[in-house]
Amino acid sequence: MQKKMLDFAAEHGLNLSDVSLQKLSLYADLVWQKKDFLNLTSVQGKEEIFTRHLCDGLAAAAYLLQTTQGNSFSVADMGSGAGYIGLSIAMALPQAQVTLVESLEKRCSFMNWAILKLGLTNAVVKCIRLGQKEVGPFDFVTERAMGQINDILPLIAPCVKEGGTFIPYQSNPEEATNELLSQLGLTKQKSVSYILPQEEKERFLAVFKR
Repeated sequence: MQKKMLDFAAEHGLNLSDVSLQKLSLYADLVWQKKDFLNLTSVQGKEEIFTRHLCDGLAAAAYLLQTTQGNSFSVADMGSGAGYIGLSIAMALPQAQVTLVESLEKRCSFMNWAILKLGLTNAVVKCIRLGQKEVGPFDFVTERAMGQINDILPLIAPCVKEGGTFIPYQSNPEEATNELLSQLGLTKQKSVSYILPQEEKERFLAVFKR
């Protein structure tokens, strides 16, 4: 199960340490243990946690590593859910200071429990709803499956530092309106494509600079 994840990470320039691999494997166990009780995922086998959710997180981790060249940075994952993106980044990149932002208390409780079990010191959970409380700003902000890009940009833009980067996940290179980007002080830089193991369809990390 781990090999496909390791190969995916290596193909994207991310060489996982033994410690990172151990933590990622334990996290997959924790998700599998609680998935039905907390409705964390619809996967039918544990391998899918590695090849789908964790590899999705590692795609962002690989991009962040390339962009920061190994330097420390802050990153917030918005609408974290079970923590697939943010915790994958925290486990793969110890130099990252990760904030997991989620509004559902039961999922926040799961992530806090996972952080304790994993012994992570570079991840914290904020149980808040975007737009109701201020959070950040951060060097980088990631987001997966919160909604349409034009709807979420006004909520997330204030969380990105001046000079920082917003990285939403997209199933296709969805375009934001130029007028909205101008109002928020954002510019679209590019889309980074990748293909998850056992899939054929491209996925994308959009890159917006503030």
